[in-house]
Amino acid sequence: MEARAEGEAAAGSPPSLFELSGAVVSAAMGALEREVWALPGQILQGILPLLNIYYLERIEETAVKKGLSTEPVWHKLWNDVMKIRPPKSENIASWRKKFLETFFSNVLHGVLDVSSDQRLSDQRFSPLLLSSRHVTQLTICNMLQGVAELTAQPNQRVLENLASSLRTLKFRHLLTSDLSIRQSLSLLLHRLIHHGAVSQVSMCSWPVPDKILLVLILTMSAGFWHPGRTLVDQGRPCSLCREESGAQSLLTQEDDALFRSNQLCCGSTQQSEPGQQSEPGQGGDRETRSKTVQFVSPKLLLEADPDSHASTELSRSSSCTVKTPVLCGSRSHPLQNLACPDVRYKVPPGHCNLKDSSSSLTERCSASPTFQKPYRRFKPPVGRKRRCPRRSRRAHADPEDLYDFVFAVAREEEEIAESLYESGAQEGETIDGWAPSAADTPSLEGVGCTGGSVGILPLKPACRFRSVSALELFSIPLTGDTCRTLGNLLSSWASLEKLVLSYNGLGANIFCILSGLRALSHRSDGSLQVVRVSDVFSHIASVELVWSILSAYPRLHTLSISFDLKNQLEGNRPEGHWSSLEAEIPESCLEQLEIRFPREALQTSLLLPVLKASRSLQQLSLDSATVSCPLEFGLLLQTLRECNPGLKRLSFHDVNLADYQKEVLLLLQDPVLQEITFSFCRLFENCTPEFLSDIIKIVKSNSTLKSLKLPGNRLGNHRLVALADIFSEDSSSAICQLDVSSNCIKPDGLLEFAKKLESHILQRGGQIKFTHLRLFQNWLDQDAATAQEALRRLKAVCSVVSNTWDSSQAFADYISVM
Repeated sequence: MEARAEGEAAAGSPPSLFELSGAVVSAAMGALEREVWALPGQILQGILPLLNIYYLERIEETAVKKGLSTEPVWHKLWNDVMKIRPPKSENIASWRKKFLETFFSNVLHGVLDVSSDQRLSDQRFSPLLLSSRHVTQLTICNMLQGVAELTAQPNQRVLENLASSLRTLKFRHLLTSDLSIRQSLSLLLHRLIHHGAVSQVSMCSWPVPDKILLVLILTMSAGFWHPGRTLVDQGRPCSLCREESGAQSLLTQEDDALFRSNQLCCGSTQQSEPGQQSEPGQGGDRETRSKTVQFVSPKLLLEADPDSHASTELSRSSSCTVKTPVLCGSRSHPLQNLACPDVRYKVPPGHCNLKDSSSSLTERCSASPTFQKPYRRFKPPVGRKRRCPRRSRRAHADPEDLYDFVFAVAREEEEIAESLYESGAQEGETIDGWAPSAADTPSLEGVGCTGGSVGILPLKPACRFRSVSALELFSIPLTGDTCRTLGNLLSSWASLEKLVLSYNGLGANIFCILSGLRALSHRSDGSLQVVRVSDVFSHIASVELVWSILSAYPRLHTLSISFDLKNQLEGNRPEGHWSSLEAEIPESCLEQLEIRFPREALQTSLLLPVLKASRSLQQLSLDSATVSCPLEFGLLLQTLRECNPGLKRLSFHDVNLADYQKEVLLLLQDPVLQEITFSFCRLFENCTPEFLSDIIKIVKSNSTLKSLKLPGNRLGNHRLVALADIFSEDSSSAICQLDVSSNCIKPDGLLEFAKKLESHILQRGGQIKFTHLRLFQNWLDQDAATAQEALRRLKAVCSVVSNTWDSSQAFADYISVM
């Protein structure tokens, strides 16, 4: 601060005595902080701009109590440090939060050097710790920069702050990462999602996704986590998991004795060296007796750590009652009892080798830190034998292959499914003594996904934690295996409310997603409300996909389907996917439906049943559809009037309605619609002079319609001026918003419209409901002075939204309306 004051003096503007004193005070804030807080508000206001960001943040509460605002200081800091104008800066409610959130991201990614500005640097404070409380959205890019730093021990308080404040986690332009970084990411996701407040995970721009990394993010977002070697390699357990499980049952003395004798410990038990004494509260028999452990089947231990030879040996041992401890989470989910049962397998004699298995696991556990966690044990019903699923002879995949513990595929799927459902049908239970309900177990109907998988199987027993409520995948190619993984995750993702799949090249793999949604629909606790799917090519017709999705999950509230082009291989559709189209579509809860057709027919034969089943529909948008005849369009309008009485918003975009003037007039007469959009629909391409007069007459008498949007319909000057009569003295129109963008409007026509509008307002005594006018992409640059005069007049009447646009690009449109 003193250096800045000296710089100002050297520049010819000597600082005042107050500024010099303030600079000295700000430099000594470490010793004078409390005294500064006690200063009168007028003096404190002059000191605020001289403080660094750390003391400026600390003094925030005191400043508010004294009636002072730090917002101007934070705004100036943004301009001086960030040196960019943020988008929609006029809508920023708090520059303090905006600065600190951006500051955190830039410091974490190494974009900003805090030593570059004295206001950003203070050796007594941590930049990340200061700003972490204000971060609601965090973006992780490229090689996962910053992940290892956030999970490092010195930044535990930073991670705690993020767990409380962070709501959205974004991944962009990710690249392949090594094992250590993936383990750090696993711990980060576990803290921020499973024990944090993150509700949305978004991934975008990943042209060649790393399969392991992608499935790791998807799986942990869905609330599943198999710690495996992660906690062992990182050398520390999750303290929150340990605390949450502390209230559950403890080991009995018998189990404790067995636990210590066999040394089958999955927790950290560091034995004291000879001659050393345990520290109070950290060792001795008392602590050993208080430690708890959780038992699962040998199969689950193998899945949690596929690389463990001890796990393999235990899974092969038989003829004995085997208890295997494993670290696992516990959450309120139908699978939680399955994750940690007390399992006793009865297998043919002659293969039991518990001694060798125990010694193998003992050696492994002694070689690396291990961890215990208390969990409640579940005893199997008396008198029932356990059936062990047949083991696949196929060698296990790579230890880091996350597919092994997300779902079973191919031949192993069929073998496990056969044993699982046979035993469930005959004995009313499945492996590990858990009997699933219809809501917990998805059906095994064919899904037809490429790759040979048959059906959606229940997720294998796993550690189940809190999951996010929104998942968005943009521009990430999804293979058949990844889609099957996502489908399996969706089948039990009860907390998911929003799913966005955009440009993922799904193709036929969309049916894996549909099967997951169908399984999820059987759950009474499913929360999914919004599904948005967009892609370049459509594997099936758009309305057919709408039908299939609503049939799979009729509880959706919002459904958006968008395709750019039709699939040229339309004839190569897998068989067995259209059974849902043969049955009547169930009544749905749909409120908003958006369909962008890839220049294909409207398909009213399928669309009309969808509309009839969606009696709660409030908003319908049809884009780039082809209407074959007036009868087809008339049937659509008739269905909307009869079956969708609550429809408030109707939108047509890039639909040629030049020959459907009668139907357009009927829509404008609808007594329920509040917003109608005809965007680039060529309304006035071949219209008669009476058509515009009829539109004005109908809109003037409609007291329900509040928004009329007519962009891209070649209005021209004379039609725009005529539209001003909607607001005449004899009008009962309720129009508040009018959109005439991209309509070849010139400055002189806009000025005439403004004058005519002013005349109608005067006649009505200034009483008018018109509040918003949109004028994007019109020819207002041809006469800047006239355009400015017209905009000045209009802004005195309503809010005007316009832009500077080069009208020379629209010469073809100009010729068409001359």
